[in-house]
Amino acid sequence: MKYLLDTQAFLWFALDDPRLTTKARLLIEDLANQILVSPASYWEIAIKMSVGKYSLSIPHDTFFENAISDHNFTILHIFPKHTNKLLTLPHHHEDPFDRLIISQALYEGLETISSDTAFDLYPIQRIWS
Repeated sequence: MKYLLDTQAFLWFALDDPRLTTKARLLIEDLANQILVSPASYWEIAIKMSVGKYSLSIPHDTFFENAISDHNFTILHIFPKHTNKLLTLPHHHEDPFDRLIISQALYEGLETISSDTAFDLYPIQRIWS
Protein backbone atom coordinates (compact mmCIF):
# COMPACT_ATOMS: atom_id res chain seq x y z
CA MET A 1 0.00 0.00 0.00
CA LYS A 2 0.96 3.64 -0.45
CA TYR A 3 0.41 6.11 2.37
CA LEU A 4 0.90 9.87 2.46
CA LEU A 5 2.11 11.24 5.79
CA ASP A 6 0.89 14.53 7.12
CA THR A 7 3.52 16.78 8.68
CA GLN A 8 2.80 15.85 12.27
CA ALA A 9 2.88 12.09 11.58
CA PHE A 10 6.16 12.53 9.71
CA LEU A 11 7.73 14.48 12.57
CA TRP A 12 6.45 12.17 15.28
CA PHE A 13 7.80 9.14 13.43
CA ALA A 14 11.18 10.72 12.66
CA LEU A 15 11.55 11.98 16.23
CA ASP A 16 10.27 8.73 17.79
CA ASP A 17 7.55 10.69 19.56
CA PRO A 18 5.25 8.53 21.72
CA ARG A 19 2.20 10.46 20.46
CA LEU A 20 2.43 8.51 17.20
CA THR A 21 -0.04 5.66 17.51
CA THR A 22 1.11 2.06 17.35
CA LYS A 23 -1.06 1.49 14.28
CA ALA A 24 0.51 4.44 12.45
CA ARG A 25 4.04 3.40 13.45
CA LEU A 26 3.51 -0.19 12.27
CA LEU A 27 2.17 0.97 8.89
CA ILE A 28 5.11 3.33 8.43
CA GLU A 29 7.65 0.69 9.45
CA ASP A 30 6.16 -2.03 7.25
CA LEU A 31 8.60 -2.42 4.37
CA ALA A 32 5.75 -3.64 2.15
CA ASN A 33 4.28 -0.13 2.28
CA GLN A 34 5.47 2.86 0.30
CA ILE A 35 5.49 5.95 2.52
CA LEU A 36 5.18 9.28 0.78
CA VAL A 37 6.09 12.72 2.08
CA SER A 38 4.85 15.96 0.57
CA PRO A 39 7.18 18.94 0.16
CA ALA A 40 4.38 20.80 1.96
CA SER A 41 5.68 19.18 5.16
CA TYR A 42 9.23 20.46 4.97
CA TRP A 43 7.97 23.80 3.71
CA GLU A 44 5.59 24.07 6.68
CA ILE A 45 8.33 23.28 9.20
CA ALA A 46 10.73 25.75 7.57
CA ILE A 47 8.15 28.51 7.89
CA LYS A 48 7.40 27.60 11.52
CA MET A 49 11.13 27.55 12.30
CA SER A 50 11.67 30.93 10.63
CA VAL A 51 9.07 32.58 12.87
CA GLY A 52 10.20 30.80 16.05
CA LYS A 53 7.20 28.43 16.38
CA TYR A 54 9.23 25.24 15.96
CA SER A 55 12.81 24.09 16.34
CA LEU A 56 14.89 21.07 15.50
CA SER A 57 18.10 19.94 17.14
CA ILE A 58 19.88 19.79 13.76
CA PRO A 59 19.61 21.94 10.62
CA HIS A 60 16.30 21.72 8.77
CA ASP A 61 17.76 20.37 5.53
CA THR A 62 19.87 17.74 7.31
CA PHE A 63 16.89 16.61 9.39
CA PHE A 64 14.57 16.16 6.42
CA GLU A 65 17.16 14.64 4.10
CA ASN A 66 18.17 12.10 6.75
CA ALA A 67 14.62 11.32 7.90
CA ILE A 68 13.45 10.73 4.33
CA SER A 69 16.45 8.70 3.17
CA ASP A 70 16.98 6.74 6.41
CA HIS A 71 13.42 5.41 6.22
CA ASN A 72 13.26 5.00 2.43
CA PHE A 73 10.38 7.45 2.18
CA THR A 74 9.44 8.81 -1.23
CA ILE A 75 8.84 12.48 -1.91
CA LEU A 76 5.50 13.07 -3.61
CA HIS A 77 6.40 16.13 -5.62
CA ILE A 78 3.82 18.87 -5.96
CA PHE A 79 2.48 19.16 -9.49
CA PRO A 80 -0.07 21.53 -11.05
CA LYS A 81 -2.59 18.67 -11.03
CA HIS A 82 -2.33 18.67 -7.21
CA THR A 83 -2.68 22.43 -6.82
CA ASN A 84 -5.51 22.47 -9.36
CA LYS A 85 -7.46 20.20 -7.00
CA LEU A 86 -7.31 23.05 -4.46
CA LEU A 87 -9.60 25.12 -6.69
CA THR A 88 -12.57 22.90 -5.88
CA LEU A 89 -11.54 21.59 -2.46
CA PRO A 90 -14.12 22.54 0.19
CA HIS A 91 -12.76 24.74 2.99
CA HIS A 92 -13.36 22.25 5.81
CA HIS A 93 -9.71 22.69 6.71
CA GLU A 94 -8.10 26.12 6.56
CA ASP A 95 -4.44 25.16 7.02
CA PRO A 96 -2.83 25.63 3.57
CA PHE A 97 -0.24 22.88 4.11
CA ASP A 98 -2.83 20.32 5.15
CA ARG A 99 -5.08 21.38 2.29
CA LEU A 100 -2.25 20.68 -0.14
CA ILE A 101 -1.57 17.28 1.43
CA ILE A 102 -5.30 16.50 1.22
CA SER A 103 -5.34 17.61 -2.44
CA GLN A 104 -2.40 15.36 -3.22
CA ALA A 105 -4.06 12.42 -1.45
CA LEU A 106 -7.32 13.00 -3.31
CA TYR A 107 -5.71 13.31 -6.72
CA GLU A 108 -3.43 10.32 -6.22
CA GLY A 109 -6.03 8.16 -4.44
CA LEU A 110 -3.84 7.78 -1.36
CA GLU A 111 -4.66 6.98 2.23
CA THR A 112 -3.20 9.43 4.72
CA ILE A 113 -1.59 8.86 8.08
CA SER A 114 -2.69 11.75 10.25
CA SER A 115 -4.00 12.55 13.71
CA ASP A 116 -6.00 15.45 12.25
CA THR A 117 -9.71 14.58 12.33
CA ALA A 118 -10.46 17.44 9.90
CA PHE A 119 -9.07 15.14 7.18
CA ASP A 120 -12.18 13.00 7.76
CA LEU A 121 -14.32 15.75 6.22
CA TYR A 122 -12.82 14.91 2.82
CA PRO A 123 -13.34 11.75 0.75
CA ILE A 124 -9.99 10.24 1.72
CA GLN A 125 -9.13 7.44 4.10
CA ARG A 126 -7.31 8.68 7.21
CA ILE A 127 -5.38 6.15 9.28
CA TRP A 128 -4.49 6.86 12.87
CA SER A 129 -5.78 4.64 15.67
